[in-house]
Amino acid sequence: MFIHQHPYQPFIPKGATKLIIGTLPPPRFTIGEFKEGDVDFCYGSRNGYLWPILDRIFDLRLKFETTQEAIEQRKEFLCKYNIGICDIVEKAHRERIDASDLGMQQIELRNMLAILTDYTTIDTLLFMGGNSKNGPEYFFRKHLKKTGLLLKEVSSKVPRVYEFELMGRLIKTVSLTSPSGAANRAVGALPEYKQMKKENPETNTLDFRVIQYSKFF
Repeated sequence: MFIHQHPYQPFIPKGATKLIIGTLPPPRFTIGEFKEGDVDFCYGSRNGYLWPILDRIFDLRLKFETTQEAIEQRKEFLCKYNIGICDIVEKAHRERIDASDLGMQQIELRNMLAILTDYTTIDTLLFMGGNSKNGPEYFFRKHLKKTGLLLKEVSSKVPRVYEFELMGRLIKTVSLTSPSGAANRAVGALPEYKQMKKENPETNTLDFRVIQYSKFF
């Protein structure tokens, strides 16, 4: 059994208003065995699309390499735009060493409500995926349920938007289409993507995410 420990502490700049929430990076990040093109930071997998998406939205000219410079570029961006990253899973056990959310067992979650209580400027949670089993929204709902809190639907259109109240403070959640490469098939099945593809055959799944994410970042 492989213990999949999250390799990064939450990175939340002072004054952050948005918080990116996923689950766990690929197991190779836990053991420090990087591939060419990986960045040793949150969402640094060369197979993931979060940083390529943000690179396009904000014209960041990021480096995609295992260097300190690449890490600092991402931290500077997050600080400049008041965005934090705090994945919801602290650790999990796996029978197979892969990055599948469904493969996680004996899952230990981070105390997101305590974090939100400490960082009072956060008003938007950006889930990197929807409410499928073992996704970030799925875990967050379980986390809320223990305290009697519930997500109230604001918009059922993809990406779905919800809100909840925490100590008199209204916090919005947005369930963005997952930035993982494994989600490309699901993106291709979305009616919104099919319509966009029909209107512009050159459009791809990354373009779809860039348009979607730009509305919330």
